[in-house]
Amino acid sequence: HVQLVESGGGLVQAGGSLRLSCAASGRTFRSYAMGWFRQAPGKEREFVAAISWSGGITYYAESVKGRFTFPRDNAKNAVYLKMNSLKPGDTAVYYCAARGGYPSGRAYEYDYWGQGTQVTVSS
Repeated sequence: HVQLVESGGGLVQAGGSLRLSCAASGRTFRSYAMGWFRQAPGKEREFVAAISWSGGITYYAESVKGRFTFPRDNAKNAVYLKMNSLKPGDTAVYYCAARGGYPSGRAYEYDYWGQGTQVTVSS
């Protein structure tokens, strides 16, 4: 069982940067693939990025590729989402999620979710 807590959200101007953190509890954290998803008001939850348990495989949504990176630190039971060149369209609640097995871009395949952290990008 894994519990996830996100932090690091806030208000930033377009073109700025933020780093989100997701702290995980549980000794089996390093065996889970992790994902970041986001949900804007009135929209469905969408995939942002995913990473394998080892960190050797990462996937990114086309909309964030080249701007976001998704490192993980298994020694600290944490993953991060480094967001650069932020745009107003990135405004959403960001969630981290965990699943056993391979990283996935499908939200329904994730077993554990954090409570989310709000990111607002002003123009």
